[in-house]
Amino acid sequence: MTLTGSALAEREELFKAFGRAFFKKDVEALYRVVAPDFQWRGQDEKGAPRLLASPEAIHAHFERQRETFSEVRFRDVVYQHLPEVSFMTFKMTETRRADGAVSDHEGVEVYTFKDGRIALKDVYRKPA
Repeated sequence: MTLTGSALAEREELFKAFGRAFFKKDVEALYRVVAPDFQWRGQDEKGAPRLLASPEAIHAHFERQRETFSEVRFRDVVYQHLPEVSFMTFKMTETRRADGAVSDHEGVEVYTFKDGRIALKDVYRKPA
């Protein structure tokens, strides 16, 4: 069963605020829409599991991203919202700052919620 009506509108507003904070790399704004114990799971550049579970860890990740990539672009983003979980599929292009190398990825993100906020962002991506 997908979300409809006011529940869907609330979820979309939550993701709009999350996206603004994410793309501005604004940790303070991010923590206005995520749960205090928010977890961001994914992989590092070598594919090893990575867990970001504090504002400091997320800030450090954003700084590494700024240092490593001159540009990161998402496209073909599609959300599917269910009552307990949301999925986002995407394609992404990253341009490495050091040498201008471009890499393309595709992936899916799984989000869970607690008390009207995002509790988990679980990212799976692979080279396109």
